[in-house]
Amino acid sequence: MNKARCVWCGDDPLYRAYHDTEWGVPLHDDHLLFEFLILEGAQAGLSWITILKKRENYRAAFDGFDATRIARYDANKIESLLQNPGIVRNRLKVAAAVTNAQKFLDVQSEFGSFDKFIWQYVDGKPKQNARRSIDKIPASTPESDAMSKELKRRGFKFVGSTICYAHMQATGMVNDHTTDCFRYKELLR
Repeated sequence: MNKARCVWCGDDPLYRAYHDTEWGVPLHDDHLLFEFLILEGAQAGLSWITILKKRENYRAAFDGFDATRIARYDANKIESLLQNPGIVRNRLKVAAAVTNAQKFLDVQSEFGSFDKFIWQYVDGKPKQNARRSIDKIPASTPESDAMSKELKRRGFKFVGSTICYAHMQATGMVNDHTTDCFRYKELLR
């Protein structure tokens, strides 16, 4: 029997697996929250499937998303990354990953974890939306606006409100599976 899914994942097996197992699942692991922050920034102006297909290349190129190592990347490392065809070779996005690693470590130091900081925008628990169709899902919300504003104030890059909302969706801070999707009810628990 075919399960009803959010229409955005289509028929692509990789996209479906991501939808069925990761998207919208509440994440509280700093390492994974950082990975999604970097990947969402890389996605700016592109489709998520483009980034998803390059995800393993990103993991290899960016030292498994080790924020401490990335924070120390120098100009030579950035230049080598810009030669890597397995990632999005955009100088601003690659440089932003380094800056964001540095700022991520600052937030961890200040709050004890990035998780504690980032989840404050939904009062520490997933916001359960009840959207009947994809066209009812906004690109940003007041919560993502506030998150974006604070991240920018702290020096993060590629963290506009739309990117922040995508991060909130991916990491389960909001449940934006459509109500007809089998994952919607599973994630209500």
